[in-house]
Amino acid sequence: MFFYLLLALFGCMTGVTAVLFGFGGGFVVVPLLYRMLTASHGADDPISQSAMHIAVATSTSVMIVNALIATAKHHHAGNLIRHYVWPLGGFIGLGAIVGAGAAMWASGELIRFAFIAYLGVTILDCLFRRGFLTQSDAVIPRRLGRAEVSGGGIGIGTIATFLGVGGSVMTVPLLRRCGLSMSRATSMANPLSLPVAVAGTLTYMAMAGVAEFDLGPWFVGYVDVLAFAVLTVGALVGIRLATPWIGRIPDRLHARVYIGLLVVVMLSMAMK
Repeated sequence: MFFYLLLALFGCMTGVTAVLFGFGGGFVVVPLLYRMLTASHGADDPISQSAMHIAVATSTSVMIVNALIATAKHHHAGNLIRHYVWPLGGFIGLGAIVGAGAAMWASGELIRFAFIAYLGVTILDCLFRRGFLTQSDAVIPRRLGRAEVSGGGIGIGTIATFLGVGGSVMTVPLLRRCGLSMSRATSMANPLSLPVAVAGTLTYMAMAGVAEFDLGPWFVGYVDVLAFAVLTVGALVGIRLATPWIGRIPDRLHARVYIGLLVVVMLSMAMK
C-alpha cells in the first residue's frame, strides 16, 4: 500500500514539474521507480534485473498524458509559439525512433550511467554558458537555425528516448538561448516531448514479444500498467495545482529552481 501511496505523491510532482518546468515525468519517475523496484525485489528477480528498463518505459507512458494536458494548458494561456514547435518536433520524432531502437539493446546499468552523465553535462552547461541563468528584457528572441532544427532535433529525440526523459532538459536551454523567457521555454518543452513519449512507449510495449522473461500480468512489455495508472492519477492532481502558477514565477528564480531540480535528480540516481 505504501508503494502506491508514494507513487501517487510523486505522480503529483510530475504534474507540477510538467506544467512549470516542462519535465514530462522522466526526471521524477525514472529515479523513483528504479529505486522502488530494486528495493522491493530480490537481486535475482526479473523485475529487479529489468528495473531501469521498466522505469524508463513507464516514464514515457506517463509522459504522454502529462505532455498532452500541459500543452493544452499552455496553449490556453497563450504561451506556445508555433515556429519553435514545428518542424523541430518532427525531427525530434525521427531521433526518437533511433533512440528507442538503441534502448532495446542497452543494459540497465548503461542507461543509468548515461542518465547521470546527461544530467551532469546539462547542469554544467546551464551554469557556465551565458544566456540561461540571466535574461535581459531587451533581448529580441531569434528563430532557430536549420542546423539547430534538423541536427539538434534528431539529437534531442535520440538521447531523450534512450533515457526516457522527454528532452525538456535540452529543449529548454536551447530555447532559452534563443531569447525566450523561462515561462515560454518550459511551455514549448511539453509539445516537443510528445514524439519522444510516444516512440518510447510503443517501443517498450513492443518488447513484450522479445523479452527474455515474464514480468507478470501487470506489464505490457516493460510498461508497468498499474504504476502508470497510479502515477497518472497523481499527475492530474499536480497539473491542477500548478496551473494557476503559469507565467507567475520570476524568470531568474524559475531558471535557478530548474537547475536545482536537475541536481537533486542526478544525485538520487548516482547514489547506489
